Amino acid sequence: MRLRFFGRLREEIADELIVDLPGDVRDSEAVRAWLGRDHPALLDPAVRIALDDRMLVAPTMIGDATEISFLPPMSGG
Repeated sequence: MRLRFFGRLREEIADELIVDLPGDVRDSEAVRAWLGRDHPALLDPAVRIALDDRMLVAPTMIGDATEISFLPPMSGG
């Protein structure tokens, strides 16, 4: 699975990671929890998740997706 990180998450974690998800990680929130053990910034509920370039509004099954992106809230003025 390709994991992509944007904004401050890119600086804190990486541009992207290629990982094998554990068998019990089947939905978007399980991915967040699994990665959040090593990268607590991902546990912030304001961090949005996209599955194959589709923004999620609720926990979603990963299924045959190939990419998960994590997007922090935008800031600026």
